[in-house]
Amino acid sequence: MRAWTHLQVLVLILVACLSACGGGGGNPGTPGVPPAPQPPAAMTGSLAVTTGGLPAGVNASVRVNGPASYQQDLTATQTLSNLAPGSYNIAANPVTAGGITYTPSPATQSAVVSAGATASATVTYAGAAVNIALSQVAVNLDNPTYLTAPTGDTRLFVVERPGRIRIVENGITLGTPFLDISGRVFTGGEGGLLSMAFDPQYARNGYFYIYYTDPQQNIVIERLSVGSNPNLADPTSSLPILRVPHPTYTNHFGGQLAFGPDGNLYIGTGDGGGAGDPLGNGQNLNSLLGKLLRIDVRAAAPGQPYAIPAGNPYANQANRRAEIWASGLRNPWRFAFDASQLYLSDVGQDRREEVNIGALDAAGLNYGWNTMEGTLCYNAATCDRTGLTLPAFEYDHGTNDANGCSITGGFVYRGSAMPELAGRYFYSDYCRGFLKSFLASGSSVSEQREWNVGSIGNVVSFGKDGQGELYLMTSRGILYRIGRSTTP
Repeated sequence: MRAWTHLQVLVLILVACLSACGGGGGNPGTPGVPPAPQPPAAMTGSLAVTTGGLPAGVNASVRVNGPASYQQDLTATQTLSNLAPGSYNIAANPVTAGGITYTPSPATQSAVVSAGATASATVTYAGAAVNIALSQVAVNLDNPTYLTAPTGDTRLFVVERPGRIRIVENGITLGTPFLDISGRVFTGGEGGLLSMAFDPQYARNGYFYIYYTDPQQNIVIERLSVGSNPNLADPTSSLPILRVPHPTYTNHFGGQLAFGPDGNLYIGTGDGGGAGDPLGNGQNLNSLLGKLLRIDVRAAAPGQPYAIPAGNPYANQANRRAEIWASGLRNPWRFAFDASQLYLSDVGQDRREEVNIGALDAAGLNYGWNTMEGTLCYNAATCDRTGLTLPAFEYDHGTNDANGCSITGGFVYRGSAMPELAGRYFYSDYCRGFLKSFLASGSSVSEQREWNVGSIGNVVSFGKDGQGELYLMTSRGILYRIGRSTTP
């Protein structure tokens, strides 16, 4: 072995020391890329809502509410993103399709959305058949033609064709009529006291309005007031609002008045009678017959019983009546408002019965009579559909009127007793006495259904009480309430 010199040993010791101690100047380290900047913390989150249990093609009905007035409606499974952190409420409504009601579980739930995270909620539907039954509320009424009540009132105000308004309270028909004008009502043909409407401010002003035919066969709209006794009107408070001449025939008086969501009074008049509108009133904009009228009665006074609302389509036009809102009607037998929609049923001539559905703010619509009967040409020589609004729903009479001959329009259900039927429009037919419904969405109609309620006779009219529940009246003087059946 080679001998080490003293100098070599010293060098070796120095190198070992520098390696162990890092050197006097320090190790500069390995050059590299500086650390990447961290992204800012997420400010929003997401909510995944899963729906299940519904058949293919059937939409769920889910509403999500959250911070800062957030609201979103869902019809299927969906993830909502960019949500502000906080608590969100998920509310699901029942869904009806093909006669089956699908009930959500849970009906309401909450989920907390955190920044940068996804919360979840699940709604599961289960189906059960919905059935309807009719229960008798009153009998021996004298030709009932309509039923209504002030909002929230538990009494039922039933209009009788001879000229009386009766109160039914807790199943008992009070002995003294709320109003009796039978001495000045014409009841020939289709005339009589045909409907009433409570002023939207009835609780404050006590006003109500009636639609009847007088001894000269005029259509009369009149305002009266309730008396000091809430079950009795003041017969001396009459203020005539409008009189429409109807001299020739004793049919097609129309017969309804109702306040719209806009606060104006709407009036549906018939075409003046006679088969086929021989007087041509339906298409005559200088006649108030065969029309839907709209007037403002909020400041009604003897000198000026009504004003023309802004937006009426024929205001200040020559040879056109400013009261007209829509034209081309034969004999509208009941119309109803549902939020911003108008459902208007018009009785046909020989073949078709129709329901017109449109936006409340759609002014100047022409529903086609007597050019059209439903979607059929009635007057073939002038069957020009240009500018006409054809019905959203219709049905043919069929052989020997197997399907009916005179539609009785009803209401869209918005009561609380059967929430799964919300949005369904109920109607009947005077000749067949059935109870049917459908669901309208835009221009399409679905879920057409006939409800098995047995034989009930000639259905004259529907009615709606102060809680939004529906009724129907027959020519035999029976008042029925439409409700849930307790049997399958």
